Amino acid sequence: MGVSEPFIRRPIATSLLGIALLIGGLLGYFALPVSALPQVDFPTVQVTTQLPGASPDVIASLITAPLERQLGQIPSLSAMNSTSSFGVSQISLQFDLNRDIDGATQDVQAAINAAAGVLPKTLPYPPTYAKVNPADAPVMTLALRSDTISLRAMSDIADTLLAQRLSQISGVGRVSVLGGLKPAVRIQADLARLAAYGIAMEDLRTAISNANVSGPKGSLDGAQQSYIIAANDQIAAADAYKPVIITYRNGSPVTIADVAQIVDGLENDRTGGWYQGTPAVIIDIQRQPGANVIDVVSQIRAEIPKVQRAIPAGVNLTIVSDRTVTIRASVRDVQFTLILSVVLVTLVVLLFLRSLRATLIAGVALPLSLITSFGIMYFAGFSLDNLSLMALTIGTGFVVDDAIVMIENIVRHMENGDNAMQASLKGASEIGFTVISLTVSLIAVFIPLLFMSGLVGRMFREFALTLTIAVVTSAVVSLTLTPMMCSRLLKHAHEELAVPGLAAVSRFIDRTVEAYHRTLLWVLERQRATLVVTFATLIATLVLYVVAPKGFLPLQDTASITAVTEAGPDVSFAEMQKRQAEAAD
Repeated sequence: MGVSEPFIRRPIATSLLGIALLIGGLLGYFALPVSALPQVDFPTVQVTTQLPGASPDVIASLITAPLERQLGQIPSLSAMNSTSSFGVSQISLQFDLNRDIDGATQDVQAAINAAAGVLPKTLPYPPTYAKVNPADAPVMTLALRSDTISLRAMSDIADTLLAQRLSQISGVGRVSVLGGLKPAVRIQADLARLAAYGIAMEDLRTAISNANVSGPKGSLDGAQQSYIIAANDQIAAADAYKPVIITYRNGSPVTIADVAQIVDGLENDRTGGWYQGTPAVIIDIQRQPGANVIDVVSQIRAEIPKVQRAIPAGVNLTIVSDRTVTIRASVRDVQFTLILSVVLVTLVVLLFLRSLRATLIAGVALPLSLITSFGIMYFAGFSLDNLSLMALTIGTGFVVDDAIVMIENIVRHMENGDNAMQASLKGASEIGFTVISLTVSLIAVFIPLLFMSGLVGRMFREFALTLTIAVVTSAVVSLTLTPMMCSRLLKHAHEELAVPGLAAVSRFIDRTVEAYHRTLLWVLERQRATLVVTFATLIATLVLYVVAPKGFLPLQDTASITAVTEAGPDVSFAEMQKRQAEAAD
């Protein structure tokens, strides 16, 4: 008994199996996340250290270099990049793709602890680290602008309202507010006055720190009541710093106001955001790993009108960029190509098999195999992206081969006089091993892709597995549903429905076969010339391989241009603003 016989003799059970595969595939299709490319998480940790007021050279020598010496000893570290700027040191650590990111962060924390002894004692707080994914670009960017409200007020709206509302959307992973102006008290020391009073900068810093120390104040106990002393030790206004005493000179107190200028300023006055030439608060939104980017952006777009009504009048919330525009277009193009491939393959089957019933069977097997693949892709954790859909498009030709081989062998037995049931049993038993061997040979072609390492291996692993899933699914359908349908639907040639125009197509195909026969005889009579042409074609192929442009992925027109402007450390922020505006114009 062959593999297909139980399925041929049990048409209801086999039909239910096909329906189950169809439903599972459709459910998987609608549940699959959508993205431009397969999700690849880069194990990357970013270490940030701040020392306000320090020059880039000081940051590099006192902070970046000691940290790099310790961080460079972490195992599986593939790349380390550092940037030392005014008051800030940033070190980006990229680990091997197979390294567990949680284990890497523990090693980073241990390295920071080991370097703590050689770092400046004046750091406002220890170095911090965060797990980042460079490949996870923002799915949407928003701009908050107003002609009536200050940037400080808009920053507060973005932090307290927008970021919280957007973070509550399902699938949103992180909301970053950029270009905002957070309030802060700025104390600008007068060096001449400090020298006149004989006060060091460290004394001024100590006085400021002591004025903000939070500690227990005790209590006042009376005969009948007890009062706990509470005080707000965090000074938030410039006027509150002015009477703070630094020291005494000649019996008189010296306050901060005597040696410094104290103003209500900004936490960082060397950053800013602009949209279409006007100051704005920029909001970047990133998705959670594995979330459907299309669904996330659709929910954000639905939430924006509600948020717009909640913010003050005169404040405009604008969509700056939507990453899904190009993703939707790209995926839509590949989906159209996939559907067109299915239609064309079915048409070719009709032209060459010249049977509506046989074409119907192949037309059922082909989309069923592809749709079933979506369900398996969902359980495998894949996504609907350019590479997985491309794999299904390429697999369309492979998938239909199994059905055609099975149908043709069954039709051959019917032409020899067997009825549909007998022909299906004989044909399926004869061709079953062939279908399995074809499937195994095709899978073997893509096995090397599964063992590729690095980024290329991660990217194309989903491609290879998706194509493998489609081929295996096709073999299952061809060994079960296809012979069962043949046993119930196929008729002898004289019983087939006549298709208008099919006779003319048959004559054209017959003439084509005759022309091929004559060409084959001509080639066999001129073997030397054929070998010369073959080797010339091989050499031309190698030459074209060398001269053809190469790249990791095909170039895409995303309708956007990204420009980066840089200037020396001696360029002021105001001058940099001017140059940035000139570059934008």
